[in-house]
Amino acid sequence: MVDRLRGKVAIVTGGNGGIGQAIAADFIAEGAKVVITGRNEEKGKKAMENLGSDALFIKQDVSKEADWEKVVDQTIDKFGKFDILVNNAAVSGVGKSLADMTLDDFNWTQSINLAGNFLGIHFAFNQMTEPGSVIDISSVAGFHGFPGLADYSASKGGTRLLSRAAALEALQMKKKIRVNSIHPGVIRTGMIPDDQVNDGIKRTPMGRLGTPMEIAKLATYLAADESSFTTGAEFVADGGMLA
Repeated sequence: MVDRLRGKVAIVTGGNGGIGQAIAADFIAEGAKVVITGRNEEKGKKAMENLGSDALFIKQDVSKEADWEKVVDQTIDKFGKFDILVNNAAVSGVGKSLADMTLDDFNWTQSINLAGNFLGIHFAFNQMTEPGSVIDISSVAGFHGFPGLADYSASKGGTRLLSRAAALEALQMKKKIRVNSIHPGVIRTGMIPDDQVNDGIKRTPMGRLGTPMEIAKLATYLAADESSFTTGAEFVADGGMLA
């Protein structure tokens, strides 16, 4: 299918690689204009070149409110509006046990993975063109904790419930903004070190890792008008892990 997102403008955080770049590419293929953001300016500019003239890169730290204000304002200045937000930017955590993790460690993960999503929703609710769609990229870790990844699991569980609460608040405010979450399993991106690939495959009943584009297709459905009756929902793409 093509043109499912014709005339729409999307912001995709963490769009300079992995799942975010795949989402941006699929959005553009469906007719959207896309602003991708990330902290690494070199990667962002390269991703923008790969995506073509319908993409714009803006440097952003999603944990900073001022950066969110800059991204939203520049998006509206460039394209006149924004009606899709994908909260995708995330870190995999500090990789420490709870016994060794400091409060600063824990808070750093939450500031990006959870507070960053809150800020995105906050700005969407105040400046998004309606009807709009917010898509939060969570994880299967949002359903059950992973030892050694307690900070990451907490942030993704928080994102899951933040999305559900936001969906209901939008309805209460009579806003035509839908909020849904996607929960990937182990996806072959730069966040998965090579030495952990085999372990990820063993934990996935399908016997393989997922691809970024498989997640992107879910995001495109949630961004498109065909999902207009869908809000507060959770979409799992994990190769059978939760089953």
